[in-house]
Amino acid sequence: MTQITNHLPTKELQALDAAHHMHPFTEDAALAKKGARIITRGKGVYLTDSEGHEILDGMAGLWCVNLGYGRKDLAEVAARQMEELCYYNTFFQTSHVPAIALAAKIAELAPGDLNHVFYAGSGSEANDTNIRLVRRYWEVKGKPEKNIIIARKNGYHGSTMGGGSLGGMAGIHAQGGLPIPNITHIGQPHWYEEGGDMTPEEFGLIRARELEDKINELGVDRVAAFIGEPVQGAGGVVIPPSTYWPEIQRICDKYGILLIADEVITGFGRTGNWFGSDTLGIKPHIMTIAKGLSSGYAPIGGSIICDEVYNTVANSGEDFNHGYTYCGHPVAAAVALRNLEIMEEENILDHVRNVAHPYLAKKWSALADHPLVGEARLIGLMGTIALTPDKATRAAFASETGTIGYRCRERCFANNLVMRHVGDRMIISPPLVIKPEEIDVFIERATKSLDETYAEIKADGLLKAA
Repeated sequence: MTQITNHLPTKELQALDAAHHMHPFTEDAALAKKGARIITRGKGVYLTDSEGHEILDGMAGLWCVNLGYGRKDLAEVAARQMEELCYYNTFFQTSHVPAIALAAKIAELAPGDLNHVFYAGSGSEANDTNIRLVRRYWEVKGKPEKNIIIARKNGYHGSTMGGGSLGGMAGIHAQGGLPIPNITHIGQPHWYEEGGDMTPEEFGLIRARELEDKINELGVDRVAAFIGEPVQGAGGVVIPPSTYWPEIQRICDKYGILLIADEVITGFGRTGNWFGSDTLGIKPHIMTIAKGLSSGYAPIGGSIICDEVYNTVANSGEDFNHGYTYCGHPVAAAVALRNLEIMEEENILDHVRNVAHPYLAKKWSALADHPLVGEARLIGLMGTIALTPDKATRAAFASETGTIGYRCRERCFANNLVMRHVGDRMIISPPLVIKPEEIDVFIERATKSLDETYAEIKADGLLKAA
């Protein structure tokens, strides 16, 4: 029997990785020369690599390990379910207990009349479902021409053909013939980088009203839906101005188009409530979910669908010709259900709101005093700091975008901290269970990394504004 353990020296593992493993969002040839960092264990908020370094994971994996690493109770649930029913599909008029129980629990937690769940294996898949679903909804309504979905530049909704098209990231659209037809994009509510001399509130309204302008340009008889993340995650933790979402809601309501909230990152406690829509007062027709649904312990995602959309499609008299082999996979569903139960039993939302967020917010905001930092913002346990050569003007660096952010990320990794860079912005989303003493370690390592980055780029003549 092959044992998957760290039984080889790091160099040999790196060579095997380079020879056979193609990494996502990676220039593999460059990584092969450098050598991947091999992660071997995780416990709580810490990872351990093949060299024995203990790394504080400030990103909870990919925004997902909300309960922290190494939860035996989740492993036991998975093992028990594998023995009882390792797999069965939900096609062909069948169902099973984990999928049923989890759907009921999600409907209980979701706001409003979001009472129905269509499962997927990931958030990307779920957003592909959403494209099919909203177009099918309007077809059944007798309006098949209403098939355009409006999204946002610098938004992220996955990297499949559908999800990557909904997202507004130029790097994704540059490869593979994206976006697919009938998806279009408007500006993002990123005041710090794009707001100029406007107040955040003024800018929020202007960006929201781009949606109304686009609807009128295309014709309301063509527009099916608008999709947006409550807080843009992979785009740099872009926390919208307070005026933004109320205006988006007004416009969607006025023109009768469907509103999709992509809660893949913001769902299940990340903003201090069950959903980012709760935090920001959004009333969507569809929510995209994944990541924190299972704390990353098993791959699972889905769409939570309101009564109107569900009833229209379900009562059409025809099949909804869409689905995945692993829709509601019993092991993943059982793990996700237990994950949500643990969150309730251990009062994780209360911990985020009343312990972790206030403690981190005080220390995180103080990073704005650092000479390299232009702003430091936090919502729940999602944070962002903008790196700048000139605080007063919010200037970008003269170097290619991402040069300074990458250097800062490398200093973080050298100091055993995972803090991600998006362009020249550093972002975080630590496990929701992080404790004050662990936050102290986090901030100590982050500050050291910022200090080293500042000294390094100053010495290299890179502390220049564009």
